[in-house]
Amino acid sequence: MTPLLTTKGLSRSFGGLHAVRDVDFQLLPGEIRAIIGPNGAGKTTFVSLVCGRIEPSTGAIVFDGDDITNLPAHQRVRRGIAYTFQITSVFANLTAYENVALSVQRALIDKHQDRAPQKRAAALHRGVMEALERTGIASHRAALAGNLSYGHQRLLEVAMGLALKPRLLILDEPTQGLSDGEIESFIGLARDISGEATVLLIEHNMQVVMALADRITVFNAGRILAEGAPEEIRSNVAVQNAYLGTAADA
Repeated sequence: MTPLLTTKGLSRSFGGLHAVRDVDFQLLPGEIRAIIGPNGAGKTTFVSLVCGRIEPSTGAIVFDGDDITNLPAHQRVRRGIAYTFQITSVFANLTAYENVALSVQRALIDKHQDRAPQKRAAALHRGVMEALERTGIASHRAALAGNLSYGHQRLLEVAMGLALKPRLLILDEPTQGLSDGEIESFIGLARDISGEATVLLIEHNMQVVMALADRITVFNAGRILAEGAPEEIRSNVAVQNAYLGTAADA
C-alpha cells in the first residue's frame, strides 16, 4: 500500500536545540497511528512540521505522492490535512455552532463553489450538526465556546477538524481534560473516523493509545526510538526505559 504521508530526513532546529532530527516516517491510509514519548521528545514539533505551522530546517514531506514541504498551512488544509492543537484554539466569543460553521464553510467553498446559496446554507447546517453530534456536544451548540468546559472545548476542536472532511486528521492530546466517560466515547469516535480518514494522534494516556493504535511511533530526543504494534512497543526495553516506566508511574 502506498503511504499517505512520508517524511524524509525531516529536521527542525531552534538555535542550538534540535527539536526534530532526521526523521523518516510513513503513515498508511486508514491507519490510526499514535505518537508517544516523554515531554520535549519532539512530538508536537513533528506534527507541526507536517501540518505546516512551522518550516523544516532540512528534509521533505510528501502527502499523497506530492511534495508539500514548502506549502503553507492553509494549502495543506485544502489538500486534506486537519490539525487540532495541544492547547485549545477555539474562538471563545463565538458559539460552538459558529466555530464549526467556519470549518464547514471552508470545506464547502473548496468543494462546492457552484452550489446555489440556499443549498449551500442547508449543506452548512447539515455539516455543522453532523460534526457536533459525532463528538457528542450538539446540546452545547448555542453556548459560547469560551464558556464550555475544557474537555468540551477539546471535543469542539475535534468537531472543527472533522467538519473539514480531512483525509488526515492530526490530534494533539485529544483526551486531555476529558472525563472517563468522554474518553470512552472518544475511543469509539476515533475508530469511526478511521473508516473515512487516517488518524495521527499524540497521546499521553497509554490506555487510549493501546486501545486505539494500529501502530505506535515512539519519539525521544527528537528522533524515532521505536515503531511497532502496541504489544511490540509495550515489551520494548528501550521504550520502557525512556518512557513507559515514567508513563506508568504518572
